[in-house]
Amino acid sequence: MNQQLDTIIIGAGISGLTVAHKLNLKHPDRKLLILEKGSRAGGCIESHHEGSYIAEIGPHGFLDNCQESRDLLAETGLDQEKVIAPLMDFVRYVFYNNKLNTIEQTPLKIIKAPLIPWKDKFGVLRDLFKRPLEGEPTVAKWVDYRFGPALLPYVDAVFTGTYAGDINCLKIDAVMPGARGLEKEHGSLIRGIFAKIWANRKNKKKKLSMPAMTSFADGMYRLPEKIASRFLEHDQLKLNTTVKSLKKDNEKWVVLTETGEEFSCFNLVLAVPTNISLKMLHDVDSSMPLNTIPEAKIVTVVFGYDNGASLPPGFGFLTPEVEKRFTLGTLFSSNMFPGRAPKGHIVFETLIGGRRHPERVSMSNDELIKYAKQEVTEILNLPGEPAFTRVLRSGWGIPQLEEKYPALLQWKKDLEAKEKGLHVCGFGWEGIGLNDMIKAATRVAADIETGTATVHEAEIKKVYF
Repeated sequence: MNQQLDTIIIGAGISGLTVAHKLNLKHPDRKLLILEKGSRAGGCIESHHEGSYIAEIGPHGFLDNCQESRDLLAETGLDQEKVIAPLMDFVRYVFYNNKLNTIEQTPLKIIKAPLIPWKDKFGVLRDLFKRPLEGEPTVAKWVDYRFGPALLPYVDAVFTGTYAGDINCLKIDAVMPGARGLEKEHGSLIRGIFAKIWANRKNKKKKLSMPAMTSFADGMYRLPEKIASRFLEHDQLKLNTTVKSLKKDNEKWVVLTETGEEFSCFNLVLAVPTNISLKMLHDVDSSMPLNTIPEAKIVTVVFGYDNGASLPPGFGFLTPEVEKRFTLGTLFSSNMFPGRAPKGHIVFETLIGGRRHPERVSMSNDELIKYAKQEVTEILNLPGEPAFTRVLRSGWGIPQLEEKYPALLQWKKDLEAKEKGLHVCGFGWEGIGLNDMIKAATRVAADIETGTATVHEAEIKKVYF
């Protein structure tokens, strides 16, 4: 039996849930259905509770500088449950030259900080005199060309913290399209930034401020859990449902599941990670420039300490590849958010693997704990043995925006324009952060409401450690 619906959303991660929430907000009676392959909603967002310890298997939070994310929290009441860690109040570190280096965030402090020699600080101004690079350079090549090699370890740390990626593979046009656009338009990123500030200064009379990292008392899973509860209650979210195929039949999309259920709709939203989308869309349009994109997997080793152990103040540290360390970095979880460890204990989460070292993800739990403990004990000067250890493994990989990714985005845009009622978003499409996904999903919901495609300008993303 074919069930007729207005909108079908494939995927109950934050992208699919946001689309559903936005559509339901305006039209609660809309015939809408979310199909989710897994046994729970949330996708890559997953919190681990054990005893009085809380850790994250997926993302640890999101910055509160995205209007769409702020709206989502207000509309769901989650703005009353959030916990925040302001970036202005928390120190960040890069482990470089065999020591923890404090990373400042305000312009004056950055200039004064002794992270790189003064000659290299002035060398950044070479950007003013460099023509834009042709083609699609890697992040490493672009930064080296525009600002010099002294910044590379710190840029490496930034993209380790966001993508667990390799700056020699990530493409600047893919990960920072807004910055690349300014460079091309003004011939210099610095000139482009000042032009942007000048153009917007009438609307920007507020003093310099910084965002806050946002999470919830019980962990990040509270976000999808709250949104999904409404759709579960109204039988609009089907878990453990794998989509077998989809096709266009005149004006409608037809979705067939592996159990033989058939659904049809006018609006089909693929809100799943990039590679899953590409596999599903192959029969719709096989002309895609890539059949798959690389992914980076990470494993988390959680450590809890008591007996007076303490952490340096701040969020944690990241380690550039040049240091040749085993771990990618460490998040000081009990510093960031209250209630993440038993009273008198600390807890921190160490990340291992990534694009450069996928073989480490396959190591045994005992090996991971052993090597991670050796490293963090040395760096953080921790006394004694940990009171708690746990290895957390995610089933998700982080999409890597590398070769041909910009062409893939253009293919997606053309496909959505050609195939009426098709909307594609999710993990890896136009970014990997929660704010990226919420923003794109909000746009998809608006497109469904209006029946038109929204034209949007590439965002100029600020860089935070």
